[in-house]
Amino acid sequence: MAIQTVGIIGAGTMGNGIAQACAVVGVNVVMVDVAQAAVDKGLATVSGSLDRLIKKEKLTEAQKATALGLIKGSTNYEDLKSAQLVIEAATENHALKLKILKQVDELVAPEVIIASNTSSISITQLAAATSRADRFIGMHFFNPVPMMALVEIIRGYLTSDATHDAVKELAVKLGKSPITVKNAPGFVVNRILIPMINEAFFVLSEGIATAQDIDDGMKLGCNQPIGPLALADMIGLDVCLAVMEVYLEQFGDSKYRPCPLLKEMVAAGQLGRKTKRGVYSY
Repeated sequence: MAIQTVGIIGAGTMGNGIAQACAVVGVNVVMVDVAQAAVDKGLATVSGSLDRLIKKEKLTEAQKATALGLIKGSTNYEDLKSAQLVIEAATENHALKLKILKQVDELVAPEVIIASNTSSISITQLAAATSRADRFIGMHFFNPVPMMALVEIIRGYLTSDATHDAVKELAVKLGKSPITVKNAPGFVVNRILIPMINEAFFVLSEGIATAQDIDDGMKLGCNQPIGPLALADMIGLDVCLAVMEVYLEQFGDSKYRPCPLLKEMVAAGQLGRKTKRGVYSY
């Protein structure tokens, strides 16, 4: 089945990023959120992102207008019926995702593929909440979506080859370099990345080095483009904590114990860039 229209649930950072990636290559998008203000903010973010590409001479004004014309913002789930693929890009909350997926499953045609952009929750478990486990898949984009080349395509236990192939074909069309991953907590990248970020918080909390020195050490010593603590601020400290808690629960291994400092900062509302204060101030 050719994917000509993609439905996206969530107009936040990931949702509007996926919308932009689709629209710039000519794929129609229906981006849905619960509030019109959230939809408007998502559309404004895409517009601003496209403006930056124009300044870098990677896009023309005409191409921007065409891309924005392909994105329909909505607060009505009924508008998702036109899509051949619906991507759930809501907050990393298990109960919320299950509620959304059940609602979408009942709404769209049986042949429509449903994907989740989850970074940590079992694709097999999410698929079980729908009536189409064979047409359910993980499509994990990375932030910022328009810039990052990777998409993890996660097969649930019952995901069909046809579903996998259709989603992989779309990812390539979006200019991404997809990797196929078996369903497991954290998949590949976050399974390695988030515990590293957690360990950086332990190093910081133990006073071994300053935040800047920890980040500089990893950038200069491991050739990383951004240090783990600065990256945590960009991801969101609450997201990092939520993922670590999922790992601790699902693996039952104490090596995934979240750093107490990370938990304290989240409790204090210092979540990183989105709150202007995390490990660093913005």
